[in-house]
Amino acid sequence: MAESPDPDSEYSRLQELRRLVNYHNYRYYVLDDPEIPDAEFDRLFEELEAIEARHPEWVTPDSPTQRVGAEPLDAFPEIRHEVPMLSLQNGFEESEAWDFDRRVRELLGTDEPVDYTVEPKLDGLAVTLIYEKGHFVRGGTRGDGTRGEDITSNLKTIRQIPMGLLGSGWPELLEVRGEVYMAKDRFRELNERRRAQGLTEFANPRNAAAGSLRQLDPRIPARRPLEIAVYGLGQVSEPVAERHSEVLAQLWQWGLPMLREIDRVRGMEECLEVYRRLLDSRHELRYEADGAVYKVDRYDLQRQLGHIARSPRWALAHKFPPLEEMTRIRWIEASVGRTGKITPVAHLDPVEIGGATVSRASLHNQDEVDRKDAREGDYVMVRRAGDVIPEVVRVIESQRPNGTEPYRLPDTCPACGAEVIRPEGEVDARCSGGLSCPAQRMGAILHFASRRALDIEGLGEKLAQQLVETGLVETPADLYRLSQEQLQALERMAEKSADNLVRALEASKYPPLDRFLYALGIDLVGEATAQLLARELGSLDRIMGASREELEALPDIGPEVAKAIRTFFNQDRNRQVLTELRELGVEPQEPEPAPAEGPDLSGLRLVLTGTLERWTREEATEALEARGARVSGSVSGRTDYVVAGSDPGSKADRARELDVPVLDEAGLERLLNRGTA
Repeated sequence: MAESPDPDSEYSRLQELRRLVNYHNYRYYVLDDPEIPDAEFDRLFEELEAIEARHPEWVTPDSPTQRVGAEPLDAFPEIRHEVPMLSLQNGFEESEAWDFDRRVRELLGTDEPVDYTVEPKLDGLAVTLIYEKGHFVRGGTRGDGTRGEDITSNLKTIRQIPMGLLGSGWPELLEVRGEVYMAKDRFRELNERRRAQGLTEFANPRNAAAGSLRQLDPRIPARRPLEIAVYGLGQVSEPVAERHSEVLAQLWQWGLPMLREIDRVRGMEECLEVYRRLLDSRHELRYEADGAVYKVDRYDLQRQLGHIARSPRWALAHKFPPLEEMTRIRWIEASVGRTGKITPVAHLDPVEIGGATVSRASLHNQDEVDRKDAREGDYVMVRRAGDVIPEVVRVIESQRPNGTEPYRLPDTCPACGAEVIRPEGEVDARCSGGLSCPAQRMGAILHFASRRALDIEGLGEKLAQQLVETGLVETPADLYRLSQEQLQALERMAEKSADNLVRALEASKYPPLDRFLYALGIDLVGEATAQLLARELGSLDRIMGASREELEALPDIGPEVAKAIRTFFNQDRNRQVLTELRELGVEPQEPEPAPAEGPDLSGLRLVLTGTLERWTREEATEALEARGARVSGSVSGRTDYVVAGSDPGSKADRARELDVPVLDEAGLERLLNRGTA
């Protein structure tokens, strides 16, 4: 009878096998320099699987065998970024790069060249990876910068991501930021396989990578050739190094993958030399890159420079010039958007631009069509502005076919037949059909349910389309009439998903008033205006009954916005929908006045401009509004103070023209603390 393995020695062997498998994965997928034959690696992996099969209690989420083990999800949970994932300021010309360098040196108070790193700007999807005690525990998308989607199970399928860090000395908490992408040759192979299988091909590597990571079944991204390149840090429990270049070197030693084409340079001229080299070799790179990123290398200088809004002052994305190609306009379509805006869209002979197939380009509005004299049948130059958005640059009139006619938007909506109107002084034409227009109906439902509106989880585009096409939902009120049985009868709607949606609808019945107003999709009423209306008027009934004169008396509500609000609430169809929503239990919650310490600033109107050192713009606004002041976005004769930080721009100039007092940050703090500047 065979002797059973000693548990202690078997557990030690399991730990050793995990270390070996992680190490050889690193050699193969990160260094592209395997040490052992594939057969030997397979033997190690199979031995590890066998031990874990005998001892399932020893299986841990960070084991190399657990890359594809999770069940499909119903939806991605939310992940919050303790350190925001900031976006980068873009520059398109070398002069903008020099301006960036000048601002950096001025803010640092030095005439000496600054040390930078120069990295290719990958065209992929930004993600974050969180390691605790060296083990990969969680990862997510960038989202809005402060919260994204938890896609841990999908990230685990990317074999370049180590489940456990190599070496030692890593912080107890280590969050790294990176870009998931698909190499150009692997992308072509993927599309060839899809073509052979009769599946739709992906438009470009970025779409393929982003679409793969957003699959709820982790088996799908596991079959896709995804890669990742780490480019920096998020939250860490202790410093890793004093320079960005040193951090990258250390992350590489810990087994984290990154691009090879990273340089540390001194001064902007050397940055531009690397940029030009990358631009010249752009088509030879194995991945899609749309520019170069310059980062101040020293972390103490990065902290000194800080950031503005959502972008750091210490980094710049220097974009490559847009690529252009010639193609032909096959026809022009009048497309109806969520708000009823009619947009002329050029359908093109498909053309490859920067690795993507472009077959449509917006012509924006009738004035733009007239300016370019774009006609069906014309040959045009098309570019991806910033290498992303297709744009018709110009018509090649010398190649215009005979018999073409100037294009005019139709007089009636192509979706519902209602009259198309163009208000005086506006560039956009709009369908007048409102909620009776099917094209606006689906968009209105999606907007109503969106995260910044009523945040109805589970109500996405495909479901909304089914609800509208089946006639179950014509207005937002119909959402609250849906039963679980009706939802389960829809295609691909399981019992659990139907139950979750019914619960989400019930939970959305008591939204804050400002989010409810934003959800209605009133023309010209965005989130800021909705917040202002809720704060100033306090209830839905007061807002519905306010006259144009009352609305115009509010700060930042001009004649056009007041007219749009009044027009919306004057329409019987809209008032009927609001009545139905209330009858179905939807009750917007009126804002409660926030208690605040300090002087009463009621009646004061202020404008914030530039960058404050000790406050974010949001913090300063909240502090002022909590004391009764009103914060506006534009300077007028009714403005009492303009608070100007660094780089204040034209608002400070406008204040001086109108003799409006301009406060610095110290003046703002005196006002908040004493009631006088």
